[in-house]
Amino acid sequence: MVIKQLSVFLQNEQGRLEEVTDILYKHNINISALSISETADYGVLRMVVSDIDKAAAALHEEDFSVKISEVICLETPDLPGELHKSLKVLSGAGINLSYMYGYSNGGTARLILKVSDPAKAIQLLK
Repeated sequence: MVIKQLSVFLQNEQGRLEEVTDILYKHNINISALSISETADYGVLRMVVSDIDKAAAALHEEDFSVKISEVICLETPDLPGELHKSLKVLSGAGINLSYMYGYSNGGTARLILKVSDPAKAIQLLK
């Protein structure tokens, strides 16, 4: 399924992530998935949240640079080879995977994927 993800650009400084989580907490917004990538000077916090528009507005009000983008959420059995099968399907169809993050629990893996063609990827992975 296509879902919306919030990307927040942060200076790589102590306390910046805590500031983001405090803002979301004060606006009663839940984080259901997140990923952080960083360089020496900045980081990108990617999140799936309970109210993306409210989160974006609240963070923007506090002068954070935010972007909303479409990603896909893939659920697979949490078994060896399941990720490989999905990636093989995407690769075979010429769909580029920019990044991915996820977790598994209770026998199910949930993966957030940024792909070059979300609609085609979903159709192929059904």
